[in-house]
Amino acid sequence: MSSDQIPTEIDLDQRAARHLRYRLGVWPPESGLQIVASELRDEPEWDGVVRPVLGVETPEGVLISVSPAAFAEVERLARGGLAELSERIGAVFGEDDTLGFGVFRYLDQLVDLDELGSWVETDDPRLPGWLRPFNGGILVACDEENRYMAGVGLKRHDEFGSEIAVGTEPEFRGRGLARRLVATAARYLLRSGSTATYEHVLGNDASGAVASAAGFRDRGWRAIHLGDEE
Repeated sequence: MSSDQIPTEIDLDQRAARHLRYRLGVWPPESGLQIVASELRDEPEWDGVVRPVLGVETPEGVLISVSPAAFAEVERLARGGLAELSERIGAVFGEDDTLGFGVFRYLDQLVDLDELGSWVETDDPRLPGWLRPFNGGILVACDEENRYMAGVGLKRHDEFGSEIAVGTEPEFRGRGLARRLVATAARYLLRSGSTATYEHVLGNDASGAVASAAGFRDRGWRAIHLGDEE
């Protein structure tokens, strides 16, 4: 599918807001710390794992979505502020974990990067193990000898949005493969009427540089999970 099939009039912010509203239950966040309940927190996610806590922190406020069964207790803990909630929320779910934070981005600009890669099935023998679990599509770039160089996996969270994960084999780094693959995958999602999101751990400057180059600006938003997410 060619890039000229992307709609000429497209509001990337609205697409991201639609996805976050569905995924978390409410969007945008109010000022301060807001706890909401969503039945989606009781359902398995893209990898079959149930995540009873998900949220996003923005400069305007913090929104945390939890299982309805835990809403009253989490809301009570939230009265003590985000730091106290982070330390004590794990006990609500019988866990020792605190809240984990990562950088959260969404595609908010189209960039002029040449498309790269081929979409393949999860059983493609060239794939490294980390790419096989993805449920929304796998995009790979191979060299002239058909060796895997880099790839993108899509975590399909819902019909409105998918999260992009990317990795490049060490010997092929420094060629701009990751940013082109991410940009290609983002365009693919736009053509399908969806939006693209991107998360990386705090301090991962290399991943952040890839995201920025592919059109995912750092707005100072943080993803919130129970425990750490890779």
